[in-house]
Amino acid sequence: MRATSLAVPALAAALLLTACDSDGGGGNGGGSQDAKARSACQVGEVALQVGPANAAPAAGDTGNVPVTLTNRGDSACTLDGLPGVDLRAGDSSTALKPDEGAVPRKTALAKGATTSFTLTYVRGEEAGGKSLAAETAVIRLPGSAETHDFRWSYGAVALKSDGKTPDASVSGFQRSGD
Repeated sequence: MRATSLAVPALAAALLLTACDSDGGGGNGGGSQDAKARSACQVGEVALQVGPANAAPAAGDTGNVPVTLTNRGDSACTLDGLPGVDLRAGDSSTALKPDEGAVPRKTALAKGATTSFTLTYVRGEEAGGKSLAAETAVIRLPGSAETHDFRWSYGAVALKSDGKTPDASVSGFQRSGD
């Protein structure tokens, strides 16, 4: 009789735990995904300022191009992940990889607040097959389908040893002021 009286409360507790919502979203199904999509920062709602750059002066030198985003929308928005940047040369486009230390994170951007990221590249030779003659850089924000293009005026970008991949990368979002 003693074993039965202990088993009933344990069984009841197990049933209660399995009845809890397992999606972690408060039981509203896909609603939390919809709210996330609505709160993502959109290219059209942020001001993007490119530079001033610490341009690489000669082939083999490393340069940095800062990109600052300011939320000019009517409310706060979220950057959930890493920025994306493609370099275009003629008809081809190459997506840059994140910096080794770049960690995707969720960054809340209040109305009027700023954040930034940095594009780092190695300058290549202006002629020859060991460089990408980049003309345009295309910026994508996580969760936004829109893009922002800017003219690449920092010279050719060196290619890695595979002869195809630009020697360039993108940092994660950095806090700017409070």
